[in-house]
Amino acid sequence: MNFARYILPLLAPCTALPALAQEYPVKPIRLVVPFGPGGTTDILARVIGDRLSERWRQQVLIDNRPGAGGNIAAELVARAAPDGYTIFLGSMGTQSMNVSIYSKLPFDPLKDFAPISLVSVSANLLLIHPSIPANSVKELIQLAKVKPDRFSYSTSGAGSFNHMSAELFNLMAGTKMVHIPYKSGAQTVTAVVSGEADLVFQTIPAALPLVEARRLKALAVCTLQRHPLFPNLPTANESGLPGFNISSWYGILAPGATPKPIVAALNDALVQIVKSPAASKRLLELGVDPVSNTPEQFDALIRADIVKWGKVAKAANIKVN
Repeated sequence: MNFARYILPLLAPCTALPALAQEYPVKPIRLVVPFGPGGTTDILARVIGDRLSERWRQQVLIDNRPGAGGNIAAELVARAAPDGYTIFLGSMGTQSMNVSIYSKLPFDPLKDFAPISLVSVSANLLLIHPSIPANSVKELIQLAKVKPDRFSYSTSGAGSFNHMSAELFNLMAGTKMVHIPYKSGAQTVTAVVSGEADLVFQTIPAALPLVEARRLKALAVCTLQRHPLFPNLPTANESGLPGFNISSWYGILAPGATPKPIVAALNDALVQIVKSPAASKRLLELGVDPVSNTPEQFDALIRADIVKWGKVAKAANIKVN
């Protein structure tokens, strides 16, 4: 009996996947970005995209699709062919926050995406107007409890990361600070500088120039460890709010059914890029920390953050139609 005629068809699917990874990529790759050109996110995407192009000798095309808190871009990638030629620069917002705050999310952040790797993490600062007589998180909490509804915080809109961050603060500290929404991240910072709002949670890149100019007072870094750029600035965790931890992260994801060999090839490339001295230096210049991990670790982070921010959204009744 000719066993080959029966065995070879069974082996074909097994041999196809390694071959697929060896051949990938054979054409340009589209990297979808959930925000417009020119900002930190866009620059981050171009740093990663340029180095992927160099590594694979295939063009990586940046496709900016802003709007709806990143949901427009995320839906585009979720519906794309799972072949590794459309990938996504996802954020903590698109993958972990939006599922709890948008009443009708057009994709499933877990089922419709294959996590590849983190590429950066950005620490957030708690910033207040210099006139506020608080020099620690503990003192701010005491002031806010003495005068409920006296203190306000600025955000870039309902459900934004600085909105969710401030409501996590309210939840953990037992305060009731008032929400003042603005249209952009830049406006959230200038609102505190001008005194229209009392405080804001913002990333280091956006805050650094104003802190150095003493137009804003940095009260704490919102990670569990101190930040190299602010070695003398305590964490919120160590200065009055144990366990308070907020880091804005970005990572690369692909459509959910992307074959594992392609996921592995992308992960290997991204890890090598993020660890490279040139890319690390450029990311640090942007004010973000270069970080990579495995698809499994990235998936676990997304799932943990969905639970974390879901509790905040429910407690603060945050919903976006």
